[in-house]
Amino acid sequence: MLISGGGLFIVIAALAFDALIGDPDWLWRRLAHPVALFGALIEFLDRRFNREDLSPQQRKSAGIATTAILVVIAGFVGALIQATTQQFPAGNIILALIASIFIAQRSLYRHVAQVRSAFAEGGLAGAREAVAMIVGRDPEQLDEAGVCRAAIESCAENFSDGVVAPVFWLALLGLPGLIAYKAINTADSMIGHRTERYASFGWAAARLDDLVNLVPARLSALLLAVAAPIAGGSVAKSLGVVRRDASKHRSPNAGWPESAMAGALGLALAGPRRYAEHVVEDPFLNSEATRQAVPNDIGRALGLYTAACVIEAAAYAALALVV
Repeated sequence: MLISGGGLFIVIAALAFDALIGDPDWLWRRLAHPVALFGALIEFLDRRFNREDLSPQQRKSAGIATTAILVVIAGFVGALIQATTQQFPAGNIILALIASIFIAQRSLYRHVAQVRSAFAEGGLAGAREAVAMIVGRDPEQLDEAGVCRAAIESCAENFSDGVVAPVFWLALLGLPGLIAYKAINTADSMIGHRTERYASFGWAAARLDDLVNLVPARLSALLLAVAAPIAGGSVAKSLGVVRRDASKHRSPNAGWPESAMAGALGLALAGPRRYAEHVVEDPFLNSEATRQAVPNDIGRALGLYTAACVIEAAAYAALALVV
């Protein structure tokens, strides 16, 4: 377990490195990003074990084995890197720099901000193209309000999946926990779908992703609610929407940060959504509020997100002083 003064220094330094450097495009144009390597491994295992001639139960067992292989490999790689870097005088700095690769503070801000900028530069068509980079729903079915809500929902959900959760597992289990989490989250995004091909094979990845995001999703909601005054909202209103609406979301976790964001911004989020292969008939979160989100609301969401990131870093810094 990593929670200690030195371990929390790694967490704080990793957050700082990610905020300052992020994911430099020049680097990942030359090297394969570690998450892309996990994706390639998942694709190989999918082709090898998710065969159509297998029964649903056999495919489910194959999916369980695939998920277990991923977690073991990820944990082993993380442990090996952590043990190696700690042999160097500046080992914790190196470890924090490596850990920052798996945190998405800066890149998430940039991608969401691009949707807001696209409205000014390319109108609705440009914004649809930008939002398609961060959501899976059909962008051609979205009007201006729909594009804005999609960007804001993505900001909330990915704050949990891309920032709070990886940092939580880094703090709890070190680099092995962080990399294992990213492997699980990547597997869920690739095979954890309720489609004919993946309903059985992706079951384990989806359920494990639900489990490892259980605590981080609720922490994310709390952080966004505490930051609500930055966006002109109130902590009480945001938490009230969370208590009432978080469980209405089809995901056991995504509803928490999304309902906190909805309450903080005074917007109705989620609701029915059309994807390429299906339509999700979710109720709206904070349904009594307006659904007519505008590009300026994306800016408010980004301000709220930034404040929540700062509060998270401050909380870990405070924790480092007492452990």
